[in-house]
Amino acid sequence: MMKKVLVLGAGQLARMMQLAGTPLNLDVKALDVSSNKVVHPITPEHIYGDLAAGIIHADVITAEFEHVAHDILDQCQQSGKLFPKSEAIKIGGDRRLEKALLESCNTANAKHYFVNSKEDFDKAISYLSLPIIFKTALEGYDGKGQWRLKVAADAEAIWQEMADFLNASTTTVKQGIVAEQMVPFDREISLVGVRRVNGDVAVYPLTENHHTNGILTVSVAAPINTKLQEQAGTVFKALSDKLNYVGVMAIEFFQVGNQLLVNEIAPRVHNSGHWTQQGADTCQFENHLRAICDLPLGSTALVRPTAMVNIIGEDTIPDEVLAIASVSVHWYNKGKRAGRKMGHINVSGEHELQLAQRLQSLADILCPKAFPDLNDFAKNYLDKQNK
Repeated sequence: MMKKVLVLGAGQLARMMQLAGTPLNLDVKALDVSSNKVVHPITPEHIYGDLAAGIIHADVITAEFEHVAHDILDQCQQSGKLFPKSEAIKIGGDRRLEKALLESCNTANAKHYFVNSKEDFDKAISYLSLPIIFKTALEGYDGKGQWRLKVAADAEAIWQEMADFLNASTTTVKQGIVAEQMVPFDREISLVGVRRVNGDVAVYPLTENHHTNGILTVSVAAPINTKLQEQAGTVFKALSDKLNYVGVMAIEFFQVGNQLLVNEIAPRVHNSGHWTQQGADTCQFENHLRAICDLPLGSTALVRPTAMVNIIGEDTIPDEVLAIASVSVHWYNKGKRAGRKMGHINVSGEHELQLAQRLQSLADILCPKAFPDLNDFAKNYLDKQNK
């Protein structure tokens, strides 16, 4: 019998869940939270009622992003159909709750201080040491809602900006600021894992991430240090067990030597896991659906080294990209807008050197202005493989 899934949010992640769910005989619909209409993720002009109707007709409810209005989450939680639970989704959308979760699990993360007033701001500067990064507790993503204090002379100006931001906030939950000690990390990596209703856990290989102006631009999944993989897997299990989590969850880390510090948690399928569509037997979207529908989890093993390149603010790329072996392009059917994630490109190789060569071929074809840093990243990655 076909199971019906309702996704809170009608963006590209819901779209990719629908594409992954069809072979499993799952009927995936999405709630456009801006219009309160249930739509088809691929063809949103097809409307199937409002949230109340969507809850009634769904067997299972999930979310594609963490900034869902709390009243919507509460309605879905009351239905008993929401996975993961509203608590986990709310934690992913509020850095204060996220930090409390990390502390309760004794999980290493950056030293921090909560800021709600000028007095808190001054205390944060005393408690931490420069440089400090200040992040909005709510609604910050892709590098937005952040301030960096590197020299004491800039403190007053930065506080004034933050004070104006707090005073102008219209969030239903009170906005706040989290001050964090900036970490001199070696690299940014992330782990995408999945937990089933019965507690079964599976994790994908760690992914190395590269950001440009705060937005993820490249992720590479390749064989990695076993001890780091085990460390990340232990963190995933601790956090997911604590939350009695069901579904896919991503954890972003700073690697500092041989230690991983948690940067952020995303209670959903994640941009840094898009490589799984071509680099694993079971992609993150299918495994999320398997987990929330209480189906056996699919393999998360790395089948072949794979890189994901985000397409940002562009609605076309050269056709020559498709001539590169083991390249797949995924468009999101969005209107073009600067800074908007429009799609992504996955490229794979039988081994890392071949992946690096193909990534360099991709960088040679794509417009440098539209894909800044890609050529430098590809060149450095290829040089590393040639050593």
